[in-house]
Amino acid sequence: MNNDERQLWRLGDLECVMISCCSGAELQLRQVRKPDTTDDGGIVLRELYPTKSDLYERARDLRGEYDQKEPRRPQRE
Repeated sequence: MNNDERQLWRLGDLECVMISCCSGAELQLRQVRKPDTTDDGGIVLRELYPTKSDLYERARDLRGEYDQKEPRRPQRE
């Protein structure tokens, strides 16, 4: 079985990853491991989809949700 993993987006310490295989695709939201800590991060959400197009649509929706929750950094002038 050949699994292919691809990061779709990242906001702060949260990343959205697609893992595709012959039977469909898996979407994972993961906490990214912080450097210089013992925190391993981990999977926040895992969902399975029969087609990549369904997965991409869900990934866009999740990005919109989490983008609103992410605190904005002040812009430098």
